[in-house]
Amino acid sequence: MTTPTISPYLKDGVELDQIIVQGIRVTAFHGVYQPEKESGQLFLADVVAHVSTRSAASKDDLAKTVNYSDIADRAAEVLGGDPNDLLETVAEHIARAILEMEGVHCVDVVVHKPQAPLHVEFRDVMVKIRRDLRSGALWADKRIGSSAGLSGDPFAPRVHSDDPADNPPVQPVVAYLALGGNVGDVDTTFREALWELHRIPGIMVQRASSLFRTRPVGGPDQDDFLNAVVEIMTAMAPRELLAACQGIEVLHGRERHVENGPRTLDLDILAYGDRAFAAEDLVVPHPRATERAFVLQPWATLAPHYDVPGAGTVESLATAVGTEGVELVQAQWPAQQ
Repeated sequence: MTTPTISPYLKDGVELDQIIVQGIRVTAFHGVYQPEKESGQLFLADVVAHVSTRSAASKDDLAKTVNYSDIADRAAEVLGGDPNDLLETVAEHIARAILEMEGVHCVDVVVHKPQAPLHVEFRDVMVKIRRDLRSGALWADKRIGSSAGLSGDPFAPRVHSDDPADNPPVQPVVAYLALGGNVGDVDTTFREALWELHRIPGIMVQRASSLFRTRPVGGPDQDDFLNAVVEIMTAMAPRELLAACQGIEVLHGRERHVENGPRTLDLDILAYGDRAFAAEDLVVPHPRATERAFVLQPWATLAPHYDVPGAGTVESLATAVGTEGVELVQAQWPAQQ
């Protein structure tokens, strides 16, 4: 008995990991014909949950991933539950049960019926489906970085909005993103984040700044940060871009338990073309970017003449704030040393 190849699932342009449970075996009573409902027969299910395992792997913590035992239990409960006429219905119900698990963004389900009442010799009968949080008819509060079905939901149809954060540009625009982190192998995290950004439809990474080390500002005692700035071209609306950035943060284990606390990855929108606006969840340009040496010093190595709307050029702003607490680590970054 074989399972069809499962294709990757991209979330915000990033390929998620797969937790696979194969060959869940249950005697059940699904089928169109009455004898099937009376005597029962063997059914099997294969389940592939598409999740991010980065945080769990880095901390070796089961609580931060999806337990494959729970996947098996939920699938078996549905497979052996109330009879349905169609395998398609059984697969749909299994998919729904798995999608309701925290951390699952997409699920592939294959239901096997190897004892189906056919009139020819055969090896197996299978129904294979894929469902995600867009197609699963669930509330979208588990979507990484989304606004859960509100006006900023990046999966919603694009219409003109009175909120400038929801309106994509007529033509792609230059935007600048700040990267920061002080937990784990931050240099590697930054490189992965750049690649993940570049893979998202509507984003093209253009250039990156030099890499800097920064003493923490505020918050608890913690390690120094690494900081950089990246220039992108984007066709996304600002809130869509915010969703993509937050998605990549979560994939790298970003947690927000302590204000100004340690973090694996920060991805902040510094500027978006020549736009300036203040929405409840997004202010452009970033309201504190022009005050922070750890933003302005790397930004000045990338785009010194960029005119921050309402503030002045990056070079002039960087000169004004100075370099205290900020140290150059690698001028030609992210080129290999």
